Amino acid sequence: MDEVGGKQRFLVIHDYGMGGLWWWIHARSVREIRETFRDVAVESDAESLERAVRDPDIEEVDIDAPVMPEGLDDLRAERDAQRGRPGFGAFADREIVYLRRPWDEGDPELYLMEIGADGRRLREVLLAEDGPWIKNDAEDWPINPPVVDLYDPELVGQEVGRDEFEAAWERAEWDPERQTQT
Repeated sequence: MDEVGGKQRFLVIHDYGMGGLWWWIHARSVREIRETFRDVAVESDAESLERAVRDPDIEEVDIDAPVMPEGLDDLRAERDAQRGRPGFGAFADREIVYLRRPWDEGDPELYLMEIGADGRRLREVLLAEDGPWIKNDAEDWPINPPVVDLYDPELVGQEVGRDEFEAAWERAEWDPERQTQT
């Protein structure tokens, strides 16, 4: 990361499921980026950084610029709309958060998720209504993008305790797919 005018250069992605949008953002910290833009991750692994350095199409942006590139502008506007709501950033400084939530909006199935400080799943339990509860962990996911924005004020109503998560984890069975892969 290059230091320019008190800011560092960070590689940032907005992963939207089937792909992602990438930018180099000059900012004072990772936290500043997460507070400014909704649903972004700051990449730090060597492979991603090396590949990005060679990609001339990744746009450079200063976090204080009044106008953002397409895509990033919406993420800043969405974050601005969240900022004054109760619960904004409630989980931003936590190492682990436990949530009960659907995988996607409108999904009828609920999951208990153990989420790390970067918004990525560590473990999860599918709370199936008509079958055994199924558990998975990082070994089961070839790709594990951030699935939770820890600044999102709506997460506050989805929090569960660690004890509830651990009890469900103990009760759940490993995904049958995992058994055939090992």
